[in-house]
Amino acid sequence: MTTLMNIAIDGPAGAGKSTVAKLLAEKLMFVYIDTGAMYRALTWKALQEKVDVNNEHLLNKLLQQTDIQLVNQSGEHHVKINNSDVTEDIRTTLVSNNVSYVAKHSLIRAEMVSKQQKLAEQGGTVMDGRDIGTAVLPKADVKIFLTASVDERAKRRHEEQLSKDIPSDYLQLREEIAKRDQLDTERKVAPLKKAVDAIEIDSTSMTISEVVDHIYTIVAERTGAVE
Repeated sequence: MTTLMNIAIDGPAGAGKSTVAKLLAEKLMFVYIDTGAMYRALTWKALQEKVDVNNEHLLNKLLQQTDIQLVNQSGEHHVKINNSDVTEDIRTTLVSNNVSYVAKHSLIRAEMVSKQQKLAEQGGTVMDGRDIGTAVLPKADVKIFLTASVDERAKRRHEEQLSKDIPSDYLQLREEIAKRDQLDTERKVAPLKKAVDAIEIDSTSMTISEVVDHIYTIVAERTGAVE
């Protein structure tokens, strides 16, 4: 198996990209890069510092002062800001509802894309986000566009929150996810869209394991990287 390849997984909010990418990376023994977590980390920091998520200049200034780290500790993926673990903090509903506003700014995206491309320079990565195959890694060896119906994505998020004893309203989640879809697809800088050479997978009626196995097979067939 070669480690000199990069796999890009894009798709809308709640499609299961992070979970699939993480498990795929483990199966391939690749490095997992959660780009969404990087935007979430900055969003969380902005909310903590009461920085307006619509103020590009102030957000960029905050980003320059913030050290965002993606760390693998004993097989567990953690997100740190200035050495403080914020892995769980960045997954709140408040962060979810504001991250698209942060991600739409051109200065923020330019800085984040630069960081992400540097992480992938050596290859052997699975990277997920909204614009990996189109803007971050346009030459990725394998590109996947993972999607699911809004209803299914809301259902998954609802069940996930309930499992963590977090109060959850299915109808509200459905509305929030639909809103994020609109924001992500209509933003001017690197909008969410399927790369021309990406393979689309609708996971609405699939389990996470089935999606991972399907992509694993694609990697094997398309690149010969897996025996």
